[in-house]
Amino acid sequence: MQTSNVNVPIKVTGRHVSVTEPIKDYAMKKIEALHLDYPRIIDAQVILDVEKHRHFAEIILHCNNHITIEASEETDDMYAAIDGVISKIARQMRKYKTKILRNHRPRRHEVQHFDEQVFHLDEAFAETEGHVPEVIKTERYPVKPMFVDEAVLQIEMSNRQFVVFLNAKTEKINVLHRRKDGGFGLMEPIFA
Repeated sequence: MQTSNVNVPIKVTGRHVSVTEPIKDYAMKKIEALHLDYPRIIDAQVILDVEKHRHFAEIILHCNNHITIEASEETDDMYAAIDGVISKIARQMRKYKTKILRNHRPRRHEVQHFDEQVFHLDEAFAETEGHVPEVIKTERYPVKPMFVDEAVLQIEMSNRQFVVFLNAKTEKINVLHRRKDGGFGLMEPIFA
């Protein structure tokens, strides 16, 4: 079954360029024409940019099951950049669907959240005993049950540096991250 994404909210924005109605309509029609039934697109963001003679198009799709798919393209023509990034997004969506169908496993439908807190430690107090660092930002990440291979696929399909997930095999929260050598690292909790 192939469905059209006609009712998907699409936001088209420009950096260093004002987005004309024809360009906006072109990008929106291209996203609406993505005919894939999985993963279902919840909303889409198109970011267009121009630097000198280079035209950039980036698309971020937020899909069901907390899937985020990102792609970008750079050419010397904005329409060609949009066509190129749409092609990349469609390939990633097909890749994701194939991988999920090949490894389909039953899931629990609960989603937990993992809170990350970023601390700022003032240098003047860094050596003072008992000083408590100040929380400057807290982010919430949905923690979805998935297997490690699905987490690898999720991080490959986005520009993110890590993904937090509930390991469906061990039922423990894990963090998968990109390594500098191009590989992936898996952090598993050990409670002492």
